[in-house]
Amino acid sequence: MQGKRILLGVTGGIAAYKIATLVRYFKKAGADVKIIMTPASVDFISPLTLATLSKNPVYSQYWDANTGEWTNHVELGLWGDVMVIAPATANTLAKMAVGLSDNLLLTTYLSAKCPVFIAPAMDLDMYQHPTTKRNLSLLEQDGIQILPAQKGELASGLNGEGRMMEPEDIFTAIESFLTKDQELQGKKVLVTAGPPFEAIDPVRFIGNHSSGKMGVELAKALRNKGAQVTLVLGPNSIQDDLTGIDVKPIRSAKDLLAVVQEEWAKQDAGIFAAAVADYRPAKVADQKIKKKEDALTIELVKNPDVLKWAGENKKNQFLIGFALETNNEKENALGKLKAKNLDAIVLNSLQDKGAGFAHDTNKICIFDKNNKMTDFELKSKKSVAQDIVDYLSNRL
Repeated sequence: MQGKRILLGVTGGIAAYKIATLVRYFKKAGADVKIIMTPASVDFISPLTLATLSKNPVYSQYWDANTGEWTNHVELGLWGDVMVIAPATANTLAKMAVGLSDNLLLTTYLSAKCPVFIAPAMDLDMYQHPTTKRNLSLLEQDGIQILPAQKGELASGLNGEGRMMEPEDIFTAIESFLTKDQELQGKKVLVTAGPPFEAIDPVRFIGNHSSGKMGVELAKALRNKGAQVTLVLGPNSIQDDLTGIDVKPIRSAKDLLAVVQEEWAKQDAGIFAAAVADYRPAKVADQKIKKKEDALTIELVKNPDVLKWAGENKKNQFLIGFALETNNEKENALGKLKAKNLDAIVLNSLQDKGAGFAHDTNKICIFDKNNKMTDFELKSKKSVAQDIVDYLSNRL
């Protein structure tokens, strides 16, 4: 935990008084802690108490009325290695589930790029209410990790489920996550992502609907597990924090092949998620092609098969490819697995709602060399990336 950055959110529940103990655990383990409080939470525990224990200012408003200084929620969201919201009240859970941002904690949550944990705390009937269960399910689908409420005596005098997980157990869960997160320490992994563009002329190109999100999430998940990541990234509009990742921008399939050929021998594994065009124009016009005729014919030639090259030239590397299919999904994926000498292939189908391009979610199954299938539910691409990286980690 030494040097780990914990972004701690506190909401307005009676369990907020226990957060002083949680902060002490984090600080004793060597972590740096910054705290954001909702306006309601200051009625349950003093910001001065938490500032004293954390040795950092406590944030609760967008600006300081005394100094006029603005609190930058974006910078706070980028700062943490992990964000923990404890206690997480029913009110805050509901706002998080639908993306409301009416206080500093919620805007910071929406800006956070790190893993997020929540420790729900409320009365028995509130915790059992269908809307609370639904909100927790939605948050879990978004990749939020739930530290489930415990059974015990509640502030109402009832006894049952709804009590916030004890500070010691929250600390243990976060410590375990952050230390386990380094299981790929020392491993080098090459990730390809995005849609290479094949020029027609200086203005136009052949491309596809790939956003590059899946590959970027894979690179981030690998980085968070301690791997040394090289990300070969096609044209994209992604604004994610890629600090600590060696990003190599490329434009075309030829560019992609050149970088892969240079990097592949240095790697322990590769996850090839780039959506490479099978064909490119045989000739690229020097000038913009003007509209003259009613029809325009463009001759296409095959692009280099980057994934096949990596499969033919791997030694001890573990190689994972992707197959995005529209029909005969399993047969096509298994054929690609064998033909390209892969160790595993990730199949996603455009027949599955919410999967494939232009979505923040994906639904996959993974096949290994023995045709064994591991199936996953529809999840956020962040969660899917974690599943794939866990699969790779278990085999490395």
